[in-house]
Amino acid sequence: MRMIRTYGVLMSAALLLCGFDWGFSADKCKEALNLVDSLESSRDEGAMRQTEARILGLCPDGAPGHYVSALMLERIGNVDGAIKEYRQALRQNPQFTRASGNLGLLYAQTGRNSEASVELSRGLAATSDPRYHKALGHVLAEMKVYPLAIHHLSEAGNTLTSDAEVFNDLAGVYLAMGDQGKALDEYGRALNADPGNEKAHTGIASIHLERKDLDKALDELKKGEATNPQNRTIHLMMAEIYEKKGDTRQANYQYLLGGKGKGLAQVADGVPAAAKSSPAAPLFVPDFQKSEESLKEIIAESPDKAVDAYGKLGDLYRSAGRDREAMAAYREAVHRNSANSDVYLNLGILHEKMNNLDEAVVAYKQAIRVKPDNADARLRLADIRYERGFYQEAVEQYSEFLKLKPDSPDIQLKLARILAKKKETSLAIDAYDAVLKSAPDNPEANREIAALYKAKGMNDRAVAHYRKALELRKDDADTRSALVSLYVKNRQYDEITELLKGAVELFPEDANNHYKLGLIHEFKKEYGSAIACYQKAAELRPDHARALNALGRMYMKTDRISEAREALEAARKADPTLEETAVLLNNIRDEFNPEPRRISRSVKKSSSRTSRRSASASGKSKSKSSAKAKKTDKRKKKGTSSAKTKSKSKSSAKSKTTSKSKSTAKSKTKKKK
Repeated sequence: MRMIRTYGVLMSAALLLCGFDWGFSADKCKEALNLVDSLESSRDEGAMRQTEARILGLCPDGAPGHYVSALMLERIGNVDGAIKEYRQALRQNPQFTRASGNLGLLYAQTGRNSEASVELSRGLAATSDPRYHKALGHVLAEMKVYPLAIHHLSEAGNTLTSDAEVFNDLAGVYLAMGDQGKALDEYGRALNADPGNEKAHTGIASIHLERKDLDKALDELKKGEATNPQNRTIHLMMAEIYEKKGDTRQANYQYLLGGKGKGLAQVADGVPAAAKSSPAAPLFVPDFQKSEESLKEIIAESPDKAVDAYGKLGDLYRSAGRDREAMAAYREAVHRNSANSDVYLNLGILHEKMNNLDEAVVAYKQAIRVKPDNADARLRLADIRYERGFYQEAVEQYSEFLKLKPDSPDIQLKLARILAKKKETSLAIDAYDAVLKSAPDNPEANREIAALYKAKGMNDRAVAHYRKALELRKDDADTRSALVSLYVKNRQYDEITELLKGAVELFPEDANNHYKLGLIHEFKKEYGSAIACYQKAAELRPDHARALNALGRMYMKTDRISEAREALEAARKADPTLEETAVLLNNIRDEFNPEPRRISRSVKKSSSRTSRRSASASGKSKSKSSAKAKKTDKRKKKGTSSAKTKSKSKSSAKSKTTSKSKSTAKSKTKKKK
């Protein structure tokens, strides 16, 4: 019994301190994949976090693990990181339709419509997720594939009845197809979903304006104004209507509320002031046709002003959503060597929107050449270079952007991650420090800098940042596991116990957490607590082989042999490859079998082995003494040895000749016969 206890303690120490994998080595990826669907149907955030932790515990490096990592990155707004994790999940499992659908949502969000349509279609092949229908409908509408857009948006609207955006998109498609009646119906459904939806109010008003029904348009805009008095678009549309009705005072008042000052926004050099204010955002233009005609007149009459006019015409088309015409105008401005950096920037944005990334890169570089402090151009160029794997150029552009806009922790974090990926650890740590200086409560930055400190062997700093990350996000299973591994390395068992107890409280249905806590109790010789933990783990997961094996080991240590045998047999059934289970079962059979015959046989065997060992030992001693005697005789007879050798050789020669002569005589006799 003492031998078994010693064996158990040594085994526990080896498992804890020599690279033990805490039960994650088994391939449980199929089980994790089955849990993924439950994430989508779960409405309880706590239960969802527990399921995510369980998936990561079962298959951290497989497709389900990367899928959960992508979900976590999405929650903190890291779209680029989430896209990479979804891609990695699909590389490992190309049939993972949930990953395809979610990746398509992110592609649609970032304007990559072609890729979005492919991934969203794959996602819809397996599940009719209304989010996928909505995003694919929006993408197809932008690609002007209107019948399919209507189909997918209608499918989304059947489920997302309270999502006004779906019906607004449908209305936009019907307007593009020239069906104003159906467009009005869809705007009405949008207002049923959200009575204060400004886009629906302005859309209905625009249809009434096209029909020359000014009063209905004005009434609709007043409803929108009552919902949001600060909406400038509504005030500008109302100003235009009042002006058409001849009410100058009301028109001026509405223009003032719309930010245009007194009177109609004058077309300075052919472009409304609003169209020049923000090159990156589409704008509402009160009198599009008038502005377009004015700019075209300038281009025709004043060739010397055509460069600026083409740029402003591009702004005008872009503000109206006419991207291809805007691109053509910007190209004309570029062809005439425009000195306006925003022309190149906006041209790059349009190229990027159409997924012409090479052309976008060229345009952004030209924007930077014209105006080196164009921060937007540098940021967009950096994003494309990073996405394509040109990390050094991405680092240069992000660094320049941060010089222009230092108060950008999100970009600083992105730069830190690139440097970490390039193994430039010291520079990455500096970048993470810059993030934490402006955002000390960023859990991702704390966790990632801790990993770098751990890699450099600076465990005290790693522990400090891991603890901070865990304070900010208690359900972060990765951080908790990393902190446990550091405490194991430092033999800080009280801290490990505290962490694992916290994990059990947060995720009481996770069998692995109970199992790991049991290991710590066992190592600290708190056998009662260890048994309770192992029993709980086995209760939650009856096929948890390691927990059953540990439970059997504990029963042996506490002399509960029949229970130990039962637990170990269950462990062997759950996982026949566990070596420790086989060893412990053999020990039970050898030393705890109650049959007297087998005990007597074993005694006989052991006695015969003992007698053999003693006989061989005496034989060895005799051979050693005879060897010593031979050495002594050799020293005494050293002088006579040569003579004896000669006589032996002569006698052997004589015997050889005699035998030869005898053999020849015999052969002759046989021949004669």
